[in-house]
Amino acid sequence: MIYSLKTLLLFRHAKSSWDSPGLKDHDRPLAKRGWRAAPMMATRLAELDLPPDRVLCSTALRTRQTFDCLADVFETPPPVRFERELYAADPATLLEHLHRLDDAVDSAMLIGHNPGLEELAEFLAGSGDADALARMRTKFPTAAVAHLEFEVGHWSEIKAGAGRLVSFARPRDLEG
Repeated sequence: MIYSLKTLLLFRHAKSSWDSPGLKDHDRPLAKRGWRAAPMMATRLAELDLPPDRVLCSTALRTRQTFDCLADVFETPPPVRFERELYAADPATLLEHLHRLDDAVDSAMLIGHNPGLEELAEFLAGSGDADALARMRTKFPTAAVAHLEFEVGHWSEIKAGAGRLVSFARPRDLEG
């Protein structure tokens, strides 16, 4: 069997605004804090040269705005699929979408919501940097990014504990 390295970036949407209580949850925009954090995290990914080959993104306004911040920092915005099923999805649904990725894609990003995104990260991360694992398992805050790698031949082979957590970054880790 031929194995390759598949990279997965799990990006929780940046902080959303609660200023308009009448808005449906799906339609909530980013808060001022979110508009600061999302570009900062996207810039960090660009500095680490981690442009995803494909982005899967929830259709919620705050996830789309988080993606827009990401697209702004890369010379060529990564191809994105906005998928309604990713909105507030459970880990099994998120994993199902990852399993359907084309195997020509070596690096993917999923922009989504908690608790599903955090639970997926914990489910997949079987090894990696002990400090990063502990921080990720303690809390997966808004705008945080988990960087996982898998030695698999196909996205469909990603399973519980198969990922190595390379890094886990939160906005507060990058603030001066």
